[in-house]
Order: sequence, then structure tokens, then C-alpha cells
Amino acid sequence: MTKAVIVVDVQNDFCEGGSLAVPGGTEVARGVSSRLAGGGYEHAVATRDHHVDPGDHFSDHPDFQASWPPHCVVGTSGVSLHPDLDASLLEVVFDKGEYEAAYSGFEASYDGTSLADWLREHGVDTVEIVGIATDYCVRATALDAARLGFSTEVRLDLTAGVAAESTESAVAEFREAGIALHGEPIVRS
Repeated sequence: MTKAVIVVDVQNDFCEGGSLAVPGGTEVARGVSSRLAGGGYEHAVATRDHHVDPGDHFSDHPDFQASWPPHCVVGTSGVSLHPDLDASLLEVVFDKGEYEAAYSGFEASYDGTSLADWLREHGVDTVEIVGIATDYCVRATALDAARLGFSTEVRLDLTAGVAAESTESAVAEFREAGIALHGEPIVRS
């Protein structure tokens, strides 16, 4: 088995002080850095929301389901990986959502290569998913990983959820999809 850790959207705008902060985001950044430093995997990659003009994904009157306040805009500090995430431990950062909404890391690419193709080119068959937010981008990434045939684990203790109800729903979807779970997500509604 060849394992990769996928760090989902641990960015300034999704951590405390950001434009779309998820409570516990900074704690996740620190925890993920400790996890990566501990080894036990062959590859570590990250995804990053990377918005230029994502259309109706941004709204002045967001519904917080399909539309959101502006976040992770290219050229702002909000798009950067959080400083408490040790980016030196990552091999590649995959960008998603330049011109449309994108939740799953499997919608992301690096130099024209999709995340799925990169993982397969590196012989990865097992993924461990961590990051922000449990109930949105972590959810979409994990479900896509399982659907694409990767043996998938979500480290809930290294995720932060937006809301308790949607996080519980995501965890139920993970179980239904046969995704292995570890720990409890950070949720501070």
C-alpha cells in the first residue's frame, strides 16, 4: 500500500480571522503539521481554494450553502496556506475553483495534472484526509476519493466543521461510503 495524506484547504480565510473562518481552523493547522511531521505515509499534498471569479459562488447576500462571502481570492493573503501549517512537509499544492465553485480536492489541479492522476502516477492507493471544513470540502474530497477507488480514511480529529448538524450528516455519509474514521471533528458552532 502507498499512502498519501491530503490536506484540504487549510488556508488563512478558513481559519480564525479569515473572511470565512471556521472555528478551530488554526488548531487544525497546528495538528496537521504535527501529523505530517510524524510520518507514516509516502506522500503529502494539499488542496487550496484559489478563486479568481467563481461566479455565483460569491454573493453579497450568501445563503451559506451554495453561495458564500468572497474568500480565498487570488492576490489576497486569505488564499495562502495558514502559517501554522508547515508547508515544507507538502510535495504539491493543488488549486481549485478559479472560475467556478469547487469543493472536492479532486476538482483541483497542479500544472494541468489532476489530483487523482497525480496520486495514481505516484502509486497511491490509500488516502488519509484532513483539513477544513469537515462538512464541505473535506466531505466532498473524501466521498470522491472513495468513489474513485482509493482506500479512504478521514482523520476527524484533524478537521473542523462549520456546524454540528451538517458535520454529523457528513460523518454519516462517510460511514455509508465505507470511509474509515478516526477521532472526533472540531465543531464550535
